[in-house]
Amino acid sequence: MSISNGVLLPFMLLLVSSSVFSPKSMVFGSSVSEQSFNRIDPLNHFKHYRGGYDIRNNHYWASAVFTGAHGYAAAGAWLLCGLGFGIFMVVRSLCCSSSTVINHSDSYYLSTFLLVLLFTSLAIVAASLAIYANQISYHRMRKMVDTIIGVGGDAYKRIRKVSKTMEQMHDILLPYDQTASNRLNLIAYQLGRESKTIQDFVHKDGDKIELAIKTSYLVHLGVLALNLVLLVAALVLLLFHWHPGLIMIIFFCWILTSLCWVLTGIDYFLHTFGDDTCAALQDFEQCPQNSSLDTILPCGGSSNSNKALMQISHTTHNFINKLNSKVGELHMLLQVFGMESLLGFSEICNPFSGPPSYSYVPDKCPKNALPISKLPNVLERFTCDKGNSTGTCIGIGKVLPEDTYNEAWAYSDSIQYLLDIFPDLQSLTTCSFVRDSFSEVVVHQCSPFKVSVRLLWASMLSLSIAMLLLVLTWLVNVFQERGRSFSMCSIIPNTA
Repeated sequence: MSISNGVLLPFMLLLVSSSVFSPKSMVFGSSVSEQSFNRIDPLNHFKHYRGGYDIRNNHYWASAVFTGAHGYAAAGAWLLCGLGFGIFMVVRSLCCSSSTVINHSDSYYLSTFLLVLLFTSLAIVAASLAIYANQISYHRMRKMVDTIIGVGGDAYKRIRKVSKTMEQMHDILLPYDQTASNRLNLIAYQLGRESKTIQDFVHKDGDKIELAIKTSYLVHLGVLALNLVLLVAALVLLLFHWHPGLIMIIFFCWILTSLCWVLTGIDYFLHTFGDDTCAALQDFEQCPQNSSLDTILPCGGSSNSNKALMQISHTTHNFINKLNSKVGELHMLLQVFGMESLLGFSEICNPFSGPPSYSYVPDKCPKNALPISKLPNVLERFTCDKGNSTGTCIGIGKVLPEDTYNEAWAYSDSIQYLLDIFPDLQSLTTCSFVRDSFSEVVVHQCSPFKVSVRLLWASMLSLSIAMLLLVLTWLVNVFQERGRSFSMCSIIPNTA
């Protein structure tokens, strides 16, 4: 009974290669993106970025970050106004005498104080809401990123497993089939290169994303906490009428307000990025082979890959069926000599169903079926060692030459290795493990994440506006109280 037919392994390796390395590269390949944008790209002389979702493309990041330009522009304008006002006050104090104190009615001072209370309350509420939104958006963003990075890590493990198996098959078949071994070596090299790219994405890019998320969270938390402290301190100093301290707080809050505007722009960018990511995940779920995520995720997904996978199933199924027909012939031969009990099994396990689907069903084998990996153990009983003569071997029922046995062992182990990695080939080709993870993100994580980031942006925008109005009101109050005497905690100045 000959195990090798000289065609089986090279043909199956060709199928493996075509199923794993489809015309679209499995990992980090060319993008066939349905999702395209029309955004200003500051890295390209402010021309429009019309590409797709690609987190490895600096132009995508630049165009996405630039969507928060309203916040950055407001921050810049506010700082310039502060700088201009500061220069004006310095020049005024150097060249001009103090202005005459103008008397105002009590209601004037009261209305200014009430405006300070109103804007302070709004700022405290907005800051508190922003802290809450920052907390929940941080955890939801971490969860989403961990899921996506986890898919990359899972893909890396699967590809490494397939690659190592191919290397083992290469070592086993090298003495018997140079063509198949060379093919295996090439596939193992390609898989190693692809797994290295995924590993870089998981570790390097994943670490960068993790650092960016944590930095954003801590900066928000620091700015908001400091903002609350300064708001309370300003209110106390206002009641104590200690103008030097209040002026210092106005100076710091002016800078802090600029930071709030910058964070408002960043939060809008995060909201945009969340929308892009969820849209890309939905595209992938509907049509993996035309998704913009093919630049970062392993997925054959094409009809050619699916056909190749079925061809592997068909070829292996037919090969094992032929082996079983040989086993039947051997049974009949041993019955003639009354030695059928020596074989110890009736058939070899065929884990593939019949036509038309050729599904991989490893549990369908009968209990007395022999796994193909154990076939050499049975054949060893009928193997004639090189040290014995042919006549002696025939006399004791050992009719299989040792070289044939070694070749049978190499091919049966190779087929078993292929069966061991078949579920991984199947999942890589059909993207089942990617789809399942992304489906969970789309259904359960996307909406809460987008709501939390939108809430963070809205609360930061409200805080920025409230702080802007409050700082201006503080300035009015400082000019209002200049040259006047107040009792502690009094709103109305003392009369002369």
